[in-house]
Amino acid sequence: MINLRLAVPAVMAAAAVAGSFTYLVSPPIAQVEVDQRLPPTGLNLRGPDTTASTSVYEYPSADEKAAAAYLEADKAILRRAPTAQASADEPPITRPIPLPKRRPIARP
Repeated sequence: MINLRLAVPAVMAAAAVAGSFTYLVSPPIAQVEVDQRLPPTGLNLRGPDTTASTSVYEYPSADEKAAAAYLEADKAILRRAPTAQASADEPPITRPIPLPKRRPIARP
């Protein structure tokens, strides 16, 4: 029977060899540029009273989305603020809190 002290390092060594072999043999992954944007389109004017948009892109940027999400979360927190104060009205614990007792280690 194989000893556990021998089996664990053998499995770890086999995994390390397999991982390094895969890293060295596999082809490199093609680099993809993440920040690709579509070219701006022409203005879509439909009538004489239509004004031009100040934004070049139709969709909001990541910063604008994050700011909108932050403001929405802020409003949700402020709506819950009156109910959040209810638990703060309880007096703090002034008596000492007992710690668990140490137990001896069981030896077979």
